[in-house]
Amino acid sequence: MDFHYAPIEYRMLIFKWLNTFGRYLELMGRTFSRPERMRMFARQYVKEMSQLRANSIGSVLLISFFIGAVICIQIKLNIQSPWMPHWVSGYVTREIMLLEFSSSIMCLILSGKVGSNIASELGTMRVTQQIDALEIMGVNSASYLILPKIAGLMTIMPFLVIFSSAMGIIGAYATSVVAHIITFEDLTAGLQHDFNSWFMYMSIIKSLFFAFIIASVSSYMGYTVKGGSVEVGKASTDAVVCSSVLILFSDVFLTQLLS
Repeated sequence: MDFHYAPIEYRMLIFKWLNTFGRYLELMGRTFSRPERMRMFARQYVKEMSQLRANSIGSVLLISFFIGAVICIQIKLNIQSPWMPHWVSGYVTREIMLLEFSSSIMCLILSGKVGSNIASELGTMRVTQQIDALEIMGVNSASYLILPKIAGLMTIMPFLVIFSSAMGIIGAYATSVVAHIITFEDLTAGLQHDFNSWFMYMSIIKSLFFAFIIASVSSYMGYTVKGGSVEVGKASTDAVVCSSVLILFSDVFLTQLLS
């Protein structure tokens, strides 16, 4: 169907998306300009990275531990066959943790925690006119506020992926020790069977893209908010929803591209 004959609602929706995407690109252009003071940027970068680590590491380790344990239990109890090797539970647990959970699913979880924090922080600064004050002083507020968040999250994310994978495997071993549904030797054999180191690198590469999506989209939603506290809450919700959808879309293409 010709675009000119499309319903007016569809055309307005497309124009709104294109306008939002254009404003996002414009903001990213301002964000990635050279910082005016590298010392100030370095201080903000370390601060953001430390804050993100403190806010994320606990939930990542806890969730990964129980997910690894549950995957191991489910595979062992529900895939039982005399033709199936005993070590298949460890093998499937390792593949799921490396290929999807530690990168994609974990980033979906972090988009709800980290993304909403970024959007609400910048949104509060916008409605209280702190960002306007920075602009009046001649400071590139986009680069000063957003670039350290993007750089900090992209720096800490590979470590979170590694910690998540390791904690998931520890959770699988916990089922061997506590529940006794699989022997220690069979679980170890499955974890070591046909290991492809590229899967670990692929998970890290995907997490870098997802980290950029979370930080940049959430920053855009908070930076461009208009109104009061109600709009800040709406911006936080929109940041989580948009980040999650973009992560799922990009996961499909990145998996096909990197596999």
